[in-house]
Amino acid sequence: VRAVTVDLIEADFSALPDDFDYVLNFAVTHVPDFGRALAANAEGAGLLMAHCRSARAFLHCSTTGVYQPDGHHAFAEDDPLGDNHRAAGMTSYSISKIAAEAVVRATGRLLGVPATIARLNVPYGDTWGWPRMMLDWMVAGSDLLVHSDAPSVYNPIHEDDIVGLVPGLLAAASVPATVVNWAGPETVGIEEWCAYMGAMIGVEPRFVASDTAIPSVATDITRMRQLVGEPRVGWREGFRRMVEASYPDRVKPAG
Repeated sequence: VRAVTVDLIEADFSALPDDFDYVLNFAVTHVPDFGRALAANAEGAGLLMAHCRSARAFLHCSTTGVYQPDGHHAFAEDDPLGDNHRAAGMTSYSISKIAAEAVVRATGRLLGVPATIARLNVPYGDTWGWPRMMLDWMVAGSDLLVHSDAPSVYNPIHEDDIVGLVPGLLAAASVPATVVNWAGPETVGIEEWCAYMGAMIGVEPRFVASDTAIPSVATDITRMRQLVGEPRVGWREGFRRMVEASYPDRVKPAG
């Protein structure tokens, strides 16, 4: 592996070869400046795709944050798009990620590059992710923000499944681009997963309900199962692994 630094806002690819077999674009910025967000998330994705136009497939990591909020509805790929992160203060995120999808779709058609746009739900691993941040906040005695329209439900996906499904996502690439949700096998609420983690370490989560929290983004993974494969790590198994790796001295024995 040879790491190089690339500035997607400036589109400086001078240090980057152009003869890759496969390209996986996980780059993202959350800056509130729309000009910079569009340059990095949208224009940068298309220009990277053009630079690597000889690739067999281009995987663009998008987000289920592109869906229009709709209560506890499980979003499928053809559902309406919208801005579900603005209320939480991430003003440019959903819009620039929607723009990125459009740029990748157009660039793939213009250049004939097979692409998959994979809308990732809540990613996490044994030592990282949004749920891990909540675990840290619980240990610190901080309040946890949840949406007023309870419960706040998502489909968290463990890093084992993120990595394991990449070959299938690349194999599903096409012109026009394939669009598919990328999420875990179970729908679960923040309230439930925090209670589960708290029980393991002897901490009672303290929730604060607010309309400024990110709303529910439950995800329909029917298309992913058909095209890519089945995620294997259930949320309880994955969250227990995360808690055990993060706070081994505080975990109560299972059972």
